[in-house]
Formats: sequence, structure tokens, C-alpha cells
Amino acid sequence: MRLALLLTLLAAALCGAEQRRPNILVIVSDDQGYADVGFNGGKVVPTPNLDALAASGVRCTSGYVTHPFCSPTRAGLLTGRYQQRFGHENNPAYDPTNAQAGLPLSEKLLPQFLREAGYRTGWIGKWHLGATPAHAPWNRGFEQTYGFIGGGHLFSGWAINAQKEYNVPLTRDGQATPDVPAHLTETLGREAAAFIRRNTGAPWMLYLAFNAPHTPHQPTAEREQKFAAIADPVRRKCLAQISLLDDAVGTVTQALAASDQTRDTLVFFFSDNGGTPPSLGADNTPLRGNKGMVYEGGIRVPFVISWPAQLKAGSSYDRPVSSLDVAATALALAGAPLPSERKLDGVNLIPFLKDEASGLPHANLFWRTGGGQSYAVRAGDWKLVRNGKQPDELYDLAKDIAEAKDLAASRPEVVARLAADLAAWDKELVAPLFQSPKGGKAPAKKPKK
Repeated sequence: MRLALLLTLLAAALCGAEQRRPNILVIVSDDQGYADVGFNGGKVVPTPNLDALAASGVRCTSGYVTHPFCSPTRAGLLTGRYQQRFGHENNPAYDPTNAQAGLPLSEKLLPQFLREAGYRTGWIGKWHLGATPAHAPWNRGFEQTYGFIGGGHLFSGWAINAQKEYNVPLTRDGQATPDVPAHLTETLGREAAAFIRRNTGAPWMLYLAFNAPHTPHQPTAEREQKFAAIADPVRRKCLAQISLLDDAVGTVTQALAASDQTRDTLVFFFSDNGGTPPSLGADNTPLRGNKGMVYEGGIRVPFVISWPAQLKAGSSYDRPVSSLDVAATALALAGAPLPSERKLDGVNLIPFLKDEASGLPHANLFWRTGGGQSYAVRAGDWKLVRNGKQPDELYDLAKDIAEAKDLAASRPEVVARLAADLAAWDKELVAPLFQSPKGGKAPAKKPKK
């Protein structure tokens, strides 16, 4: 009898340990400006649901992504490795016949590790990591899927000058599925809520990749009318798209609450890169630059981490963190073994966010675009920027978040140190495997010799 009781208690303890492994929810917006969210001080577009998410956890004021373009950031996110290590440095063309244009199949992704650790896995929204069947999310570790494979999709109806890939069918679990009448952003939020409701018996990981507020700007007429006071039509439509995005995030967080999963779900939220130039509707104030640049406006993004069971609500963390850290954090919490054949560049952030680890999560954060067109490295508060053959620039981000005062001439020793760190990192990288398409078309192939 005593042995039976002991075994019962042991089984209950093991079950409790299993339940304590958090769900992992990664929400990524697309081209969202640094100031286009309330928790970063934005006043123009109300974002009550994103603000509530930030209030429930930690606002990372120095939150970065690994590239100023969409696809490379996503490759780094899902591998936990600088995407330049495996040649994914540009946006792949939408080409279902091109086996090279996508996240290399040699890379093992976060959902594959988590499935092996007993997690259910889902992807909803934008993929943009290769269009061949082998590159598709349902063949890269995601069990339950809904979304579009290319770099964008129409939000509703049609759009003038929309790229061809935006008109491809949505897919559900690998099969084409008809578009629904609702606005796409609303649909993605509802699909995520349905995933959450379906998966209550085991820990899960959901990658929810919205394509809002990326172009084409197609808000509902009703939502655009709420911003009628904004004279610029591009800005007005962009703000309406952000408002719809915020609603969709609210749909997701409400599903967590309704299924009693809020407390035990670790949520990451960030944009895939900095906001677009103002001519395309975004606001990156007070940062310099925009999407496509390695100035802060291209790589520093709205960034929130929430886990009510472990992280203090309403807090902020000012040291640099990266989208690279998602994979390392998730694997550590899932109890999944780290890959032995290749190193992760991210770190488990939880000890830092709980003040259990001192120092910086990263001694350096690095960026490279176009195989060497531009570079940047941040070490503490110092940041070095290199654009083409122009002289290196140096900024003290603690005093100059807008990167307005170049200190390279007055601090040559810091320039030399950061340049040496950058050169050492660059030696570990490979050349890009593919180039970004031009005007929505695949780049012309080099003629055979």
C-alpha cells in the first residue's frame, strides 16, 4: 500500500513538472515602427492589447533583431544562430522550384527540437523562408500550420501593383485553402486563438507571424475611418493596419486567459525589422534610419517578453537582447538538449530578466547585410557602423540613441576594438546563398560558362 502511494505521488510530481514547462508563444509583426506602439511612447495609434502585454511582463528597451530585412531575421529567430553563418542573408524570391532560395535544410529549427522534447508546434501567418515543399513549415517541424509561404499576402480582395507572390493561396496543414472573407489580420488572430484552445493537454510552441503592418496597406474602411484626422493617406492606412494588429493580439491573449494558460505561457513580441521610411507609413522616432539600414531604426524594435509565472509585471530591461535569444530561452525551459554539432548565438534570457545573472547577456551583437554592404556591432553602449567604403562611425547609445554625434575621430581606440571584434566575427560567416529579388521578380541567373 505504501509503495503504491509513493508511486502515485511520484507520478503526480512528474506530471506537475511536465505542466510547469511553459508554452512558448512568439508573435512577430512586420515592418512596425519603433514608435508605433503605446508602450514605446507612441501617441498616434492606440495599442491597448500590446500595451497590456508589455505591462504583464518585461519591456526590453534595447531589443534587437538580427537583420533589417524580413526573411534573414526569421531565419535567425528559428535557428538561434546568426543567419549569415549559413548564407541566409537576403530575402528569397518566391520560387517553388528554387531549392537554394530558402533557409538551408542543413539547419535544424526550434520547432524540431521542441517536438522532440514533447511540445506541440504550430505556425500561423507569414513564412518567407523558402517556397519549395522541402522548405515549407510543415516539413520543418511545425505540426499545425496555417498561412502563406511567400513574403506577403493580400489582406483582403485585391491591390494595385501587388506582387505576384501576394496572390498565392493560403495553406492549412500543407494544403491550399480558400481565403476567408474576413480581414487577414483578424483571421490570423482567430487561427492562433483556435490553436491555443485545441492544445491544452501538453506544452506547445506557436510561431504567430503577422504580415501587418507591411504593405500593401489594406485596412478595413471602418478602421481607416477611425484615423480620418491623419491627412497622409499612407500613414493613415498604416495606422489602421496597426490597430487591426493590436486587436488580433487581443484575440490571442483573450484565448490564453479563457483557457487558463496565461500564467504558464512565455510570450515574445517584436517586429521583424525596423519600420519603413515615413513615405511608407512608419514612425521610428527617436531612432535614426529605417528598414534596410543598420542604424538603430532598422534593427532596434518594439520588444516584449511576458511570463506571469516567473517574470515581474510592469518591469523593463535596458541591456541589449536579441531575437536570437528566443531559441536558446525556449530550449532551456523545455529541457531540450542544445545542439552539439553547432553553437547557438542566443542565450537563455530568463536568469537575466529575473536578476539571477549579472552582466550583459551578450558581449557583442553583430549585423551584416548583403554579404558585406553594411556592418554594425554593439558592445555595451558603444556601437560601430560601417556603410560600404565610408569611414567607420561610432556612437554612444547611452547618450545618443538617435546616432546623431559620430565619435569615431575622438575615440579611435574604441573604433579599433570594435572593428577587430567585427573582423573576427566576419571570418566565421559564409557568402550569401541567394540574392534578394528585384521588383518582386527572381534575380536573373548567371549564365553558365
